[in-house]
Amino acid sequence: MDPNAFEPGISYRVDKTGTEAEAEERKTAFEKAREKAASLPLNSGVYMHKDETGTVIYVGKAKSLRRRVLQYFLPDRDRKTAALVEKIRDIDYIITGNDYEALVLENNLIKKYNPHYNILLKDGKSYPVIKITREDFPKVYRTRRIIRDGSLYYGPYPEVNRLEQYLDLIDRMFSLRKCGTPLRKRTSPCLYFHIGRCTAPCCGKISKEEYGKTVEKVKKLLDGGNRDLEKEVRAEMEEAADHLEFERAAKKRDILKVLQSMEKEQMVDDLSSGKRAGSSDSRDYAAIEMRPPLCTVAIMQFREGRLMGRAIYRAQTFGSESETLAGFLTQYYEQADEIPSEMYVSHDIDTALIERYFHEALRSDVKISVPADGKHFRILRMARENASRDVEKRLKSRDNSEALEVLREICDLEEPPRLIEGFDIAQLSGKYTIASLISFVDGNPNPAGYRRFNIRTVEGMIDDYASMREAVYRRYTRVLTEGLRKPDLVLIDGGKGQVNVARDVLDSIGMAEVPIVGLAEKHEIIVFDDDRPDLSLDRSNAGLRVLIAVRDECHRFATSANQAMRSREASFHLLEGIKGIGRVTSEKIMTAFTTLDDALSCSAEEISERAGISKKTAENLLERFRMK
Repeated sequence: MDPNAFEPGISYRVDKTGTEAEAEERKTAFEKAREKAASLPLNSGVYMHKDETGTVIYVGKAKSLRRRVLQYFLPDRDRKTAALVEKIRDIDYIITGNDYEALVLENNLIKKYNPHYNILLKDGKSYPVIKITREDFPKVYRTRRIIRDGSLYYGPYPEVNRLEQYLDLIDRMFSLRKCGTPLRKRTSPCLYFHIGRCTAPCCGKISKEEYGKTVEKVKKLLDGGNRDLEKEVRAEMEEAADHLEFERAAKKRDILKVLQSMEKEQMVDDLSSGKRAGSSDSRDYAAIEMRPPLCTVAIMQFREGRLMGRAIYRAQTFGSESETLAGFLTQYYEQADEIPSEMYVSHDIDTALIERYFHEALRSDVKISVPADGKHFRILRMARENASRDVEKRLKSRDNSEALEVLREICDLEEPPRLIEGFDIAQLSGKYTIASLISFVDGNPNPAGYRRFNIRTVEGMIDDYASMREAVYRRYTRVLTEGLRKPDLVLIDGGKGQVNVARDVLDSIGMAEVPIVGLAEKHEIIVFDDDRPDLSLDRSNAGLRVLIAVRDECHRFATSANQAMRSREASFHLLEGIKGIGRVTSEKIMTAFTTLDDALSCSAEEISERAGISKKTAENLLERFRMK
């Protein structure tokens, strides 16, 4: 159906003079839009909300245009949706002969106008999965790309921490290969073999059958079969304790705790009993979750009994869950490479209408239903949970205005602190001292504003005050010199001493107007930069939660940098113990490869070329770690 074949509905206008014109002028734009809604016909059709510039911001369909559009102007609408409705300045409509024509026209008009508040096919995001490759000696790793290559995929994992927990446990329990795919034959095993983290199939150190037994244990773990593994690890722990091998016993105990804490995760195979790859069914599950005006649609695709795809789509919308989901399906499958034979959806929609659209417009017969129980209900519930997590995350990261207003009152600021900068110090016995600077904009992390300072003035000493003084001075002299934006609030990870040091620095360089607070970690006490007493608040306080988020991110950023420096220094010591490698050469190697493991995974020729060192030196390096 061509949207250009229709003309927008008539806008009834009557010239007014005198008192009528003055009264009309006094009406708010909202009242005018509501009156326009009340004048719409009761016929089925498509309506278009427009903003003050005349731009179409939302397209919807309705069995009764007047009844549907008037719902937007009800007094009990939630605050956020009401704020969106305030953007409506005009309403156009097109009457159609029936609901099916309205559905087709709605889809065409959405493609024509790309309205801001309709769900559009962009911003799709796939969650990571764990992949076990289809090889004689499989590799296990994370990926966001699912392809039909015969590999096994487990997931998806909306919480990436859970996926990392599995991969870390697999790495600690099973000595699987770490090198690239496909497997390359080597004459000598890599460093991982010598530290017990790989069985070196590349060098024939393990048979295909033995390696396969280990992979089967990994599959059992990912399938949720933790009990047998728990028994095995418990027996190993007790055996180690009996032999007074307490370090080994402690490691087994830690692994056992992780196993016991794991909940059974979704496996990529069908949740039905017995149906595996090789079946001919194709099914999609579509779930929507809304926190007005935000909505997320999650799609899970099963082909031949296995989950082959997982993605989410996001929008802000005026519509309800049912109408938004129905509109999304028509858009999504019009562009899809493959249409399933069955579809299960989370909300009641006009299934007969959508099935007709698939049959007539897309030439595909699809059975659509809303399951109330059983396996399809369980899979759909997972899709809905993923959609819910996503929309909740968006909601939290989007609207921090109330929390910032609370923080303004706590810190006695003139305006809510839209730009907050935080500082933390990390060191180990006076070595590798790092100061981190992180930035939050509108209550959310702003990685573009993150900086690290290698502290120069306290070499070999433990002096957090001097370290803080140097970091604050270096940061804000640059702010002044380069004309950068000044923060609305500075947060120091520490107590009164650190806050006073930062205050003295800012006062001395002419930035006395920038407020500073500290956060003492043990009891989350807020420390001010003047004579105000320390402030203790309930952890549920929205303003305090912003400060805690800034402090925690600052601490993480500083600690990770400190650990990287320690690891790099350890690599230097290892390299400098090799014949022909001194400080300059080790610096070249670490600059070219970042980590020692990266260098050891390459040939002598590649190391020589990338690091700018002689081939003989590169051969000495590999020979030292038995990788030549």
